[in-house]
Amino acid sequence: MTQVTEHSPLLSAERTRPAVLASALLRGVLAAGLGLGSVLVLVMVLWISSPASDSGPGEALHTAAGLWLLAHGAELIRTGTLTGTPAPIGVVPLLLGVLPVWLVHRAVRDVLEPDEGRGAPSPRGAFGLVTGGYLLVGAVVALYARGASLSAEPLSLLFPSAFVVAGAAAAGVWTASGRPLGPPPFWAPVRLHEAMARSRFARRAEVVGRSAAAGVTVLLGGGALVVAAALVWHANPVQESFLRLSGDWAGRWAVLFLALLLVPNAAVWGAAYGLGSGFALGTASTVTPGAFAGRPALPDFPLLAAMPAEGAGSPLNWAASAVPVAAALTVAWFTARRAAPAQGAREGAWSRRETAFTAALGAVGCGIGTALLAAAAGGPLGTRALAEFGPVWWLTGAAALAWTAALGVPAALLLRAWRLRGRIAPEQPTAGATAGPDSTDGTKKDEAKEPEAAVVAPGPGEPGEGATPTGRRWWPWRSRRKAEPDGPNAETDPVPGPAPVPGHGPAPAHTPVPVSVFGRGDPADEDIELYDFLPAGPWRASAVDERADRSAEAGPVRPPDVTS
Repeated sequence: MTQVTEHSPLLSAERTRPAVLASALLRGVLAAGLGLGSVLVLVMVLWISSPASDSGPGEALHTAAGLWLLAHGAELIRTGTLTGTPAPIGVVPLLLGVLPVWLVHRAVRDVLEPDEGRGAPSPRGAFGLVTGGYLLVGAVVALYARGASLSAEPLSLLFPSAFVVAGAAAAGVWTASGRPLGPPPFWAPVRLHEAMARSRFARRAEVVGRSAAAGVTVLLGGGALVVAAALVWHANPVQESFLRLSGDWAGRWAVLFLALLLVPNAAVWGAAYGLGSGFALGTASTVTPGAFAGRPALPDFPLLAAMPAEGAGSPLNWAASAVPVAAALTVAWFTARRAAPAQGAREGAWSRRETAFTAALGAVGCGIGTALLAAAAGGPLGTRALAEFGPVWWLTGAAALAWTAALGVPAALLLRAWRLRGRIAPEQPTAGATAGPDSTDGTKKDEAKEPEAAVVAPGPGEPGEGATPTGRRWWPWRSRRKAEPDGPNAETDPVPGPAPVPGHGPAPAHTPVPVSVFGRGDPADEDIELYDFLPAGPWRASAVDERADRSAEAGPVRPPDVTS
């Protein structure tokens, strides 16, 4: 009986492991079901409230399935056209796509952060099980919608639909793991492993990520302001288009709801317009601040009724260029506020080279994020003239990179210089003040130039000034080569050694102890960290490196009083 009692926890854990894996799989299925159910309820409410609906409930169910697949980035094929030719629909309402992405992300987090007393699978297991359960429901829905008026194009179910689900699940794993920056894959170069193991890399990566995210957010906000100004400026055409699409209130509510789902898309289009790359209104028309050229293929929709007038752009159109300027200044500000902290010392600020490099990386991240949003906000709305609709992703990303890099890097350097104004670096002792008036040869002058040439470790029982009882000093210092005195008459101060121990012979002579460099005042030693003197295995030593960097940035710490 005793042996059975002792082994019961292990047997219980082995029995509950299949239950944990099954629960993770069901989490993915439940996430997909919640998203599909939300779209289904919305479509059924609109179908029931429509007084002149000429379709049955089966058609409403197929429409809900198609819209749910469209929310994941799948391209739909519409068969019920006037000409009878199937037409693709690739413009994804971004606000509709937020729901499935959030559900997958939340499901993975719940699996990896279970309630007390419940087990959790490994991160890889949670990713695979939740993603597999979600994609299983997606495959069933795609088969159900096959052959309907809105069916999904098969290749688009793999890319980007499956990649969107996998990306959301991977983001959930990363969030549940504490958002770590590394380690990189095992096949990555060793130099990349060593660079990412440094705490400095983590700090710089955080600044780059925040500045890039802030730049993209400002671009979207500025694009939304551009769209809002255009809607107000063209209020009459927008109202006429809204009333012309439907005559009853149920239809108007449906048009209004669709317009709200497309508001993030319109913000991305406005950002592309302000960047100068513009967007396409069909294969033969392009809209930029400089001109509205070509023959546009405009469907009747309220948001599209707010387009600028055809022809050359006016100064009012060029005012949209303030959007990328604001984004570039935002990237510069987020970089400069960390490069030169408000309460920090001048010697603790970043160098100009490091500040410019970090701002440039933030501009690259802003360009990548803008390109991804532009790719998601556009797509085809039909064949022939409507085959291209929306901003060109690579052109929009390049424009965002050019604006933020050209303006953000100089602005970051200027903000750094402005934040460092009035700060005086710590004064270094001069040669004359140290050597004294009686120094006629070059020996003491050389010693005066480097007063902290070599530090001698105190002997046992003599902690020395500023040292702990174990003999370790509390402040960072530099180890430099001390100038050797020339000539036989050069005087040197004797260094006190440890007292001889009876019965053990004379005490060994003291030699200078090399210590790693922590200071940042010397430009030549700027990139040297404690990590450079640690043994192999960078990820095992990253915690020690981070603690050493924090102690170095904190400055001198008063040692405890040994006598108290």
